[in-house]
Formats: sequence, structure tokens, C-alpha cells
Amino acid sequence: MNDFVEQCRREWKRLGVPDPLAMEMAADLASDLTEAEAEGVSAEELLGSSVFDPRSFAASWADERGIIPAPPSRGNTRRRPLVLVAFTTLSALTLFVAALLLLTGEPKVSLVASGPARSRLSSPPFEPSGPNRTVLHTSASSPVEWILLLLAFVALGFAAWLWASWGRSRPPTVTA
Repeated sequence: MNDFVEQCRREWKRLGVPDPLAMEMAADLASDLTEAEAEGVSAEELLGSSVFDPRSFAASWADERGIIPAPPSRGNTRRRPLVLVAFTTLSALTLFVAALLLLTGEPKVSLVASGPARSRLSSPPFEPSGPNRTVLHTSASSPVEWILLLLAFVALGFAAWLWASWGRSRPPTVTA
């Protein structure tokens, strides 16, 4: 059984268990195995199926004692990046659409005013089109597009902040 204890000791060293604690745990394990052998109890009866996997036995014992950090759960680690990817993609798409709409100036609206042309209405975007008519050409959705563009920039900034904070907030992993 010294081989089992030695394999456990190597696993604790690999996991970063401090030497004094690893020596204490190895001494306890060796003592328990020796005592069980003296009483006629086999190591398999004492340790169960763990006797065939000293590495997992050592890791679980160190984890139960709170000496090593628990490995991160896999449930939330994949979901959060997918949500961030979707949010970032939606923000970028919104930015692209708003910029495209602003550049094309669609939809256009024409306003026709009847009556005498006034001098303040004679500069662009007004165009006189007759003795008593003035036509105004403008984009009807321009204010909405500017607001959409601003919101898309804010959303992309927020997405960048989320990406940066997500990278820093992941729990440390135990190397295998």
C-alpha cells in the first residue's frame, strides 16, 4: 500500500497542496491503511473502488478538505459567451443598419407649400417650383436613425466592457 500512498502524495503535489498538509494527509492515509490491514480489512473494503484510482482519491480528499479550488462548472461557461456573441452581433448589425440608413437618406419626404414664396424658404432644401409653390425635400426618419446610431454605439461599448469583465471574472482552473 506504500505505492498507493506515494501516488496520492504525487497527486497532491501536482495539485499544489502545501507540503506540510500533504505529509499530514499521507501519514493519516498510511496509518489508516496499516490499521485496517492489522484488523484484517482489505484496502478495497476500506477505500472502495478508489483503491484502483489513487489520483482521483487524492484529488477528492484534498477538495473535501478545502485545500484546492473546485473545478469550474461547465454549465455557465459556455452559455455566457454565446449570449455575449449574440448581443455583440446584434449591436454591430444595428450600428451598420443605422449608418446605412443615414447615408442613403431614405425614406425621402417632400412637402409642398402653396402661396407666395418667402425669402427664408428660398435656401436649400427648399426649391421654388413655381410662382406660388415651394417644395421641401428632407429625410423623414433622420432623428430616429441618429438615435439608433447612438444606441448602437452605446451597446457596442457595453458589449466590449462585458467581454473584458468576463475574461477577468472566470474562476481559476485546476490544471490536469
